[in-house]
Formats: sequence, C-alpha cells, structure tokens
Amino acid sequence: MKKMNCKQLGGACDEVFQADSFEEMAELSKKHGMEMFQKQDEAHLEAMNKIQELMKTPGEMEKWFESKRKEFEAFPDR
Repeated sequence: MKKMNCKQLGGACDEVFQADSFEEMAELSKKHGMEMFQKQDEAHLEAMNKIQELMKTPGEMEKWFESKRKEFEAFPDR
C-alpha cells in the first residue's frame, strides 16, 4: 500500500489517498477531483485547468501521467 496526496497527483489539497496500484491511486484522485468539481472548489478548479492545458499539446498528458506513475512507484510501501 502506498500513499500520495492530492497535490502530489496534480490537485490542490493535502488529502491523502492509499492504493496498491497506480491505477487505483489515479481512480481515487479522479473521484476526489469530481467531488471537488461538484463543490466548485476554486483551488481544485484551477488545478484542473492546468491539467486541461496539458491535454491540448499532443503527448504532454501522457508524459505527465507517466511521471506520476514513476513517482508512485518510487514511494515505499507503507
């Protein structure tokens, strides 16, 4: 089990997620992001806009996602 917080995953807060795989971690982050979007949380909306900007350039989102996967894999199991 590994831990990462929202900011480490491109978000805006210190909420901690725990997962056994990066795919599971990404899903937890996505769910949290959707909740924050529904609440119209300004800081999270700003973070989402930055991610949307990455999506406009071919390959940038994939590079960003892969860097987050490597970061996840580098963390020790807790």
